[in-house]
Amino acid sequence: MSQLVDDFGRKYSYLRLSVTDVCNFKCSYCLPDGYKPEGKPSFLRLDEIQRLLRAFASVGTQKVRITGGEPTLRKDFTDIIRAANDTKGIKTIATTTNGYRLETHAKEWFDAGLRRINVSMDSLDPRQFQQITGENKFHQVMRGIDAALEAGFKRIKINAVLLKGLNDNDLPKFLSWLKTRPIDVRFIELMETGLGRDYFQEHHLSGNTIKAKLLAQGWFHQLPQATDGPAINFCHPDHQGRIGLIMPYSKDFCSTCNRLRVSATGKLHLCLFTEAGVVLRDLLQDDNQQQELIERLHQQLHQKKATHDLHHGITGITKHLASIGG
Repeated sequence: MSQLVDDFGRKYSYLRLSVTDVCNFKCSYCLPDGYKPEGKPSFLRLDEIQRLLRAFASVGTQKVRITGGEPTLRKDFTDIIRAANDTKGIKTIATTTNGYRLETHAKEWFDAGLRRINVSMDSLDPRQFQQITGENKFHQVMRGIDAALEAGFKRIKINAVLLKGLNDNDLPKFLSWLKTRPIDVRFIELMETGLGRDYFQEHHLSGNTIKAKLLAQGWFHQLPQATDGPAINFCHPDHQGRIGLIMPYSKDFCSTCNRLRVSATGKLHLCLFTEAGVVLRDLLQDDNQQQELIERLHQQLHQKKATHDLHHGITGITKHLASIGG
């Protein structure tokens, strides 16, 4: 099958697949009031996920990131990893997690085929961690990161949302932490969502502030690989770890887009900040629907825009990032 390519020549080899929008944390920038279901949730079943993965793999997807909400809340999370690992054409299986189950399950997930883990860790200060996440689980998550390294994961990525007035002075702590550890810390610019305009205006800080500090301290830019996400990575000869910056408000951020998203209820999202999702679930009920599903994917790529509209304050209908997997 021909690879997914949009009208701007961008090729799509990376799928972010949400398997639940439920989360047990209450992060101030995402779910400050905790998870509140809208009716009875009906998330994709394992057999539907298997058909979806086969279709995407047949049109060039090589990397799958299993997301949420908190994806490890799914009782069949390990089975989902195995399903991705058994899909011909999928070369890299990743997940993004808050890390609360890593300590006890890292080895199990590694053995099932998971190879990359991103852990949300917005501060290295336990009190500030609790202030941001609403949970007193800092030490549990830190033990989970150590357990993942011991289980065989080569490099752990830490996601830290850059928050003015909260963690914007934490760079020295993070640099010290990754000096002797194979850990990538990625600072993500706060993005405005439908529920967070006031919060955004109070706490948004450009990643360029971190970039300037890194360059001044001898860090240098690394060239990206084909299946990498949107981070700009920086290395230093005296550090095992790396620093990454994800700056969605930067010029040409969307020009190298290589990823599509499918929500936990089976909707295709062409962009994180899209006005609507495209239903795929009706074509996930039977193995004989694969060709029709593939044709729908190709057709919908023509609707993808050249760039998002965040600069104009247009955030789409996404209420919070947990709803379509961030």
